[in-house]
Amino acid sequence: MTDQLPADTRVPANGTLATKTFVQTPSQTIGPFYGYALPYDRGPELVPGHHPQAIRLHGTVTDGAGEPVIDALLEIWQADAEGAISRELGSLDRDGFTFTGFGRAATTMAGHYTFTTVKPGPVAGHAPYVLVTVFARGLTRHLFTRVYFAADAELLAIDTVLAQVPADRRATLISVQDGPASYRFDIPLQGEGETVFLDFDA
Repeated sequence: MTDQLPADTRVPANGTLATKTFVQTPSQTIGPFYGYALPYDRGPELVPGHHPQAIRLHGTVTDGAGEPVIDALLEIWQADAEGAISRELGSLDRDGFTFTGFGRAATTMAGHYTFTTVKPGPVAGHAPYVLVTVFARGLTRHLFTRVYFAADAELLAIDTVLAQVPADRRATLISVQDGPASYRFDIPLQGEGETVFLDFDA
């Protein structure tokens, strides 16, 4: 937040400002989003569709009334298939070979998003997961969540983050395999079945 001058403040010609109490700039929802700047070529494709380990990660973002959120933006970060965190450059200029671990996708008019990626390998202390950041209208701050995979049951049982989530809420962080190499992860922002969102300092 930045400080702003009260409406009745006047700055003298000499530039000297009398001591006054400033008020915070009011908070605003996330944005504005500039349509020409955010999407980029193959943003949702962390790997090409023909990659031998390619999977589809997709789902629908809905609001508290269960209606699709048609203007959300999702970003994902993840390890590669071996569990290594990539430090490669090139997320904004895909070459079809370099895995950067980052992707960005906008929702459709049906509130749907999709990424083409690889199933991440386990990172120390964690079951394989994809970190998701959600930007959408009505949010004053972006939201963080994780996508886990049901097949990793043994690792899910010892995941240090999942262990802090109440047992009856953990299912909201676990994707559903809905086809060969396809995983569905719906994101209800509010209401029944609301996704668990994580709190980070940054």
